[in-house]
Amino acid sequence: MNHAEILACVDHTLLSQTATWPEIQALCDDALKYRTASVCIPPAYVKRAKEYVGDRMAVCTVIGFPNGYSTTASKVFETRDAIENGADEIDMVIHVGALKNKDYDSVLNEIRQLKAVCGSKILKVIIETCLLTEEEKIKMCQLVTEAGADYIKTSTGFSTGGATFEDVALFAKHVGKEVKIKAAGGISSFEDGEKFLTLGASRLGTSRLVKLEKAGS
Repeated sequence: MNHAEILACVDHTLLSQTATWPEIQALCDDALKYRTASVCIPPAYVKRAKEYVGDRMAVCTVIGFPNGYSTTASKVFETRDAIENGADEIDMVIHVGALKNKDYDSVLNEIRQLKAVCGSKILKVIIETCLLTEEEKIKMCQLVTEAGADYIKTSTGFSTGGATFEDVALFAKHVGKEVKIKAAGGISSFEDGEKFLTLGASRLGTSRLVKLEKAGS
């Protein structure tokens, strides 16, 4: 794969707590220039960013981020608010504690409720793989599939680890055929990005690949 093909799969991301509007604007400009799949930004900037990019770029935002332990009702509100502000794609964080409690119905129903709010818009489910056992990762592949979400996503990038080749390969083996995979967190080279895509990912959550492309151009 060439760099342009890999960049077309990137959710160009800036989720720092200190992110300013000029930084978000620059992120959008770079995403447009390098034709990434989307920009992934904090909810507070969605409305302004969507007004800035219009239909030229998909705007993705995060819900229940980064810990995932807010209530389902609050996640539903966040999701509806984000979509009303112009978000095209939603990346939600599951309640990891509920999964570890084996409260699978709760996890499933939460994803279903957010997908109902999203409708035809893309919902990605962040399961924070670095905190899970292999059994829990496989269970989440099943729940994400059953809930009708569009993607399963490895990581927030804010916990103890990011995407691994092993986790993406595990997802590809266990997720339903209609569910896509997003690898996020710690993707630092085009070689790694290509390997994630080869293993079965369709999206890459990163800011580094655009920075590398800019540095090399």
